[in-house]
Amino acid sequence: MSGMPVIDVQDWKRHTEYLGRYQRLGERHRVIRWFWEVVEHRLNEESRVRLLQFITGGCSVPAQGFKALQSNDGNFRRFNIQSVSTQDCVFPRAHTCFNKLDLPLYNSLEELEGYLTLVINIEITGFTID
Repeated sequence: MSGMPVIDVQDWKRHTEYLGRYQRLGERHRVIRWFWEVVEHRLNEESRVRLLQFITGGCSVPAQGFKALQSNDGNFRRFNIQSVSTQDCVFPRAHTCFNKLDLPLYNSLEELEGYLTLVINIEITGFTID
């Protein structure tokens, strides 16, 4: 990825909303802590860019940072993470039009890292693997 941007993970965290279909998520939820652990400490910069592209459909952050992410209709829409049951979907799912990640409620950091790494490395952007 030529000209790859540097992603400010702290800015990404600050401008993230948490939703919960099955469990109310927040920045202290264990799965969210694991997600940010993987993003911040276990992914290299190229993988972070791939993750951003998987979730938003774009590989760069607006000049104003994550607070200025837009949806496909041009409105500002923050990145958000919604919990889903692993019975509904074992893989993370992206909704690129809404900057939304459906994140299964994994049982371990290693499980989360494995599935997240898999989806960003097979270059399926915005589609579900079932």
